[in-house]
Order: sequence, then structure tokens, then C-alpha cells
Amino acid sequence: MDLGEKLIRKSTLTEKEFAELLGQYQDEGLRKRLAEEALRIRRLYYGNDVYIRGLIEFTNICKNNCLYCGIRNGNPHVSRYRLTGEEILSCCEKGYGLGYRTFVLQGGEDGFFTDERLTGLVAAIRGKFPDCAITLSVGERSYESYRRLREAGADRYLLRHETADEGLYGKLHPAGMSLANRKRCLYDLKRLGYQVGAGFMVGAPGQTMEHLAKDLKFLEELQPEMVGIGPFIPHHDTQFAKEPAGSVELTLFLLSVIRILLPPVLLPATTALGTMDPLGREKGMLAGANVVMPNLSPEKNRKQYELYDNKICTDGEAKESSSLMRRMEAAGFRVVSARGDFRSEGKR
Repeated sequence: MDLGEKLIRKSTLTEKEFAELLGQYQDEGLRKRLAEEALRIRRLYYGNDVYIRGLIEFTNICKNNCLYCGIRNGNPHVSRYRLTGEEILSCCEKGYGLGYRTFVLQGGEDGFFTDERLTGLVAAIRGKFPDCAITLSVGERSYESYRRLREAGADRYLLRHETADEGLYGKLHPAGMSLANRKRCLYDLKRLGYQVGAGFMVGAPGQTMEHLAKDLKFLEELQPEMVGIGPFIPHHDTQFAKEPAGSVELTLFLLSVIRILLPPVLLPATTALGTMDPLGREKGMLAGANVVMPNLSPEKNRKQYELYDNKICTDGEAKESSSLMRRMEAAGFRVVSARGDFRSEGKR
């Protein structure tokens, strides 16, 4: 039995076998077979529904100095901003009127947003939009902080692990940041009942198929409700400015593998994928994804939240996502106005 068939039949692959499977990603027949199986599983759980998440990038101030990131603390060329509570609620109001029922508050690790301020903000959104899901993506915090945010009304939390290999993690992050603490945060979030999102970059500097195989084994162990992956894209103000970008084809292959590995997972076709390929998000859907995250941030701030070069969603992308919705529907999918929660069982 070949490795693709072994994966499809739900046999456990070893780390070595995952690395070998990923090394075959350019095999057109294998790509097609895994994508077809990923689509079959996606439809079993979510039909042809595409869930839209309203992304609000509310601060680009960050205490960390992750070596690949355009808004890292050590980049003096960033024009910093921080949205007010009123501005964030205004973004939610706009999104709600457009049919969004999930808001994703994403930002750098900004010390201004203490537990008191952030729980107050979450509670205000929860009070005003009780039928909506609130997702946070604000980095590493303490168990107590996560607990307070959960009690204030947060439903989901996105925290990419970036890489499950300690050596590679150390090459991508400054001293003081550790894979052990990142994993601690993810397991804390799971214990607190969040729908948890992990994920990684594809094609990060120094990354090998063996590193990616470790990522897949970690996801298999963690069993997250969401997984966000996208190709690495260099930023001109980082030490990786001249590194090659990650592969769209390998990213699509991994989306199919992850869908088969974690059948009910909520799987975005990410902005990075759409940045690398004009049809990247449609291709992501055809590889097994079922989530897109259009930008609800104020237009004047979108260019300032530049994690990597040439990021889309900076110039009124899709005019509040209507163009993106049409494109998803043209690809055979149905954009729905729903919270789009994780489903542990297939559609009935």
C-alpha cells in the first residue's frame, strides 16, 4: 500500500512516513487523489459551506522580535497603531451588517491590552453581538489570562505553533521565546474549553520535510479544532528578506493531508495563500479548506499590519469581501452567514 492510500485508509503514519509522503507532493496523481479525498471529507462534515471570519487587526504593536515578522519589535520602520474600543466595535458593526457571525481580533503582543482592558473589550462585543463567535489571536498569555478571557465571552483562540521542531523554532525566534511555552499555551487553551487553532508556515527558512512531518504529528497529538497554514513570505525589514517564499503547491498538498488527518477541522484558505497566488484561496477550497478571513480592519490601518511583503487586503480588498464571496461561489462553494463552529460529527 502506498503512503497516500495508507493515509486515506486512516492508518497512522510515522514521522518518517509523513516526511516521505510530503516529498512526493509534486506527483500530480497523488495530489489529485488526496484532494478528492479531502473534498469528500469536507463535504461530509461541512457540505459546500464556506465560513467567513471578519478579521480585525487591532494593534501592530508587539513586544516580541520574531525574526520573520514585519511588525516585530525590532523593526524601526513600522508605523505603529492601536485601535480604540470604539473603532473595534465599529468594525464589528460593519461586519455584522454584511453577514459576519465570527469576529477575529488579531494583534501583536501589545502590553497596553492588559487582562482588564481585553476582557472588557471581549465582554462589550459579547454583549452587543450575542449570536456571534469571538476569536482571539493575541499570542502567549498566562493560564489565568486565558481563563478570564474565556469567562468574558471568547470562544476560540488562534495561536500558531509555527514549528514543532525545537531547533527550527530557535532559528526563527529570539532568545526568551520557546516552543515549550508555545505548546503550554495551546494545551492551557484546550483545557479551558476554547476551540483552539494551531498552525505553521510552509517553507520557513531552514525548514525540511522532516520538520513538516513533526508538525503533522504534533497536530495529530493536539487535535486542534482549527489549523492555519500558509506559505512563508519574506518581509524586506527582516533578516530573512532574501529567503525564497514557500511553495503554493506544497501548501495545497498539506491542506489536503491535514483535512484527511483531522477530518472535522476548520481549515482556512489563508491570506498568505491568496497573496502568493491570485486564485490561491479558491485552490485552497478545492484542496479541502472551508474558511476564509476577509479583513474588516479600518482601511487606513491595513497596510500598517504588514507581517510580510505584498500582503493582500490592504487596499479595500473585495470591498468588504463581496468579490471574494462571488469568487468562492463561482468555484462551487456556498458562503454562509453563520458562526461556523467546529463539528465533531458529519452533517445530518
